[in-house]
Amino acid sequence: MLGASINVVPFMIHRSVPGIGPNVLLAFLFAMLPALLAAFAYASLASAMPRAGGSYIYASRGLNPYLGFIASFSQWFGLSIVIGVIAYIIVPFIRDVFVGLDWTQAADLMEVASVRIGIALGLIWLFIYINIKGGKFYERTVVPLMFIMFGLGVIVIVSGFLFDQNDYIAVVPESAAFLDENNGNFDPLVFLSAAAILFSSFIGFDAIAQAGGEARKPNKNLPKAILLAIIIVGSFYFLFTIAMYHAVPWGYVADQAVTKDITAPGLISPLLPVGLSVAILFGAAIALINDLPAMLLSVSRLVFAWADDGIFPKKIAVTHPKYQTPHRALYLSGIIASIGVLGSHFAGDFFLGIDIMVTSMMVNFLLMCFTLITITKVNPKLANDIKMVKSVSKQRLIGYGGVLLLIVFLTVHTLKDLNADVEAWYFRSTPVWLIVMGIGSAIYFFKTKALKRSGKNLNAIFAKLPEE
Repeated sequence: MLGASINVVPFMIHRSVPGIGPNVLLAFLFAMLPALLAAFAYASLASAMPRAGGSYIYASRGLNPYLGFIASFSQWFGLSIVIGVIAYIIVPFIRDVFVGLDWTQAADLMEVASVRIGIALGLIWLFIYINIKGGKFYERTVVPLMFIMFGLGVIVIVSGFLFDQNDYIAVVPESAAFLDENNGNFDPLVFLSAAAILFSSFIGFDAIAQAGGEARKPNKNLPKAILLAIIIVGSFYFLFTIAMYHAVPWGYVADQAVTKDITAPGLISPLLPVGLSVAILFGAAIALINDLPAMLLSVSRLVFAWADDGIFPKKIAVTHPKYQTPHRALYLSGIIASIGVLGSHFAGDFFLGIDIMVTSMMVNFLLMCFTLITITKVNPKLANDIKMVKSVSKQRLIGYGGVLLLIVFLTVHTLKDLNADVEAWYFRSTPVWLIVMGIGSAIYFFKTKALKRSGKNLNAIFAKLPEE
């Protein structure tokens, strides 16, 4: 998933974390460390438990059923909201393509609230339909988009290294005022706050784990895919961001981020011919669009896995009679994503949705690292099935390293959120996340109580993997 993570977040970070200054690249690199450790934890657990609803299955079988559900419930909510956020910010990219093509009327139409909301909602439900159609149809849609994304992203990388900041000043004279911007002091708290948000760039591999047994040879292919994704995509992100800041003065990026929504293609396009500018804007729009089907696949499998275990309404654990996909789980996730579109519009800022997602994913990744530590005692039978990083001592090293870093990131991110100057409490991600956790807890205890009354053995349910 190559959308907002490289085209928006590393540049809009100056609005969310004022004072990060020229340290974005270093914070971006540092943010990859806990994500890399979490990826190893995911890959190891996926090799033993290749089932739909990956992260929920891993924690509920290898750590604790309640923690597995509550963490994945907040993950589902956070990612579903961000699906809406991404759908909402796609429209300005489409607008900029129209501007580049000099289609003024079409560009102006993208500014109309009802049109923007309508397009965002239309994209969400289009990709719900694509997910319902199943794996082959999904593959034919997503894989070509992936090659377009990488190809047009390479244009940005090459352009960023071909030009320097003096070239940029020649075409954007107002950026000259920021060329000799004072670097300022290095503030560890600001640095960690930025790294915590940039951490969101590296969570896409989670979608791989959620597909579970739908992959071919999942015990082997899921772990490989997870590690390849974090390494290849992480390297691509870093090159992309270095190239952008090589060509555009960071002070100018920071100034623009404060006053308006900015994107990588929009920043670098003055250096390029009109045709290439339009191409990279189109590529960025495609990248954002391509985020949607993978995220919808991920969140719907979580819902299906809960329902299949009986801790969510059982009617959700039904597959489409023709396509054998979890259509009801997709519909429910689509409804929450649609709320994310409306929330982004009425809040007037998409960072609230990103902050909720970052908190949710940090907690989720933290529990995945804990699971890698505890599974040998909690469920030794499944622990013996781990085929990636078989050594228990290495598992613990990865687990404890991930736990330590993620606790630091989560603490800093929460303190930043609680100390933010906002108009109302519901514009803070932490209280919203806690409310979601409360709702999830109520659902869990209500459903598990009902299972016990019906004579179900909860220990037996959570000791083994669901049927494929």
